Amino acid sequence: MGAVVGSLTMQTKTRRLSRDKADDDLEITMVCHRPEGLDQLEALTNFSKKELQVLYRGFKNECPSGVVNEETFKQIYAQFFPHGDASTYAHYLFNAFDTAHSGSIKFEDFVTALSILLRGSITEKLQWTFNLYDINRDGYINKEEMTDIVRAIYDMMGKYTYPVLKNDAPKQHVEAFFQKMDKNRDGVVTLDEFIFSCQEDENIMRSLQLFENVI
Repeated sequence: MGAVVGSLTMQTKTRRLSRDKADDDLEITMVCHRPEGLDQLEALTNFSKKELQVLYRGFKNECPSGVVNEETFKQIYAQFFPHGDASTYAHYLFNAFDTAHSGSIKFEDFVTALSILLRGSITEKLQWTFNLYDINRDGYINKEEMTDIVRAIYDMMGKYTYPVLKNDAPKQHVEAFFQKMDKNRDGVVTLDEFIFSCQEDENIMRSLQLFENVI
């Protein structure tokens, strides 16, 4: 969860408003995609108008067209993990943000997901994380999907974070975690099993709380 949220907020949380509302309105009309109005986004998320303006400036700074495709998303994400290969994890994360499967992320997609990850309830955060792991979108997480995600995270963190990591470490990690989550031993983890198991794990619960009110 920390890998999901931390890098996404590192740039946006440091940007502050420096121009008045007239400048904002003019700036928004100049991009290729015009985001929803602040009132509507405020109603749909857990952010205030001021926070949305700050987030929009950060988003537009990286994505002047108002949308970001997967390649650009990977390039942005790679900046935060120079010692590893973040491309695979960024691919999975991009798909989780691109809920419409349009091949691009709009500001509304970005801020809606960020609202869940930063300000959502425990259940909402866990549901979002479950969808990230459910790569094929069939409503279940199998060992292969979990292994793919965990391996991508290890690759992203790089050898400087895990200098003596064994090649089978991701598989061992998944075996232990899956054993705990797969309550009925049917070989897959359902959303209910995932939420229940995560709520039993103190480390996971701490990570869910870590980035609240970060902006």
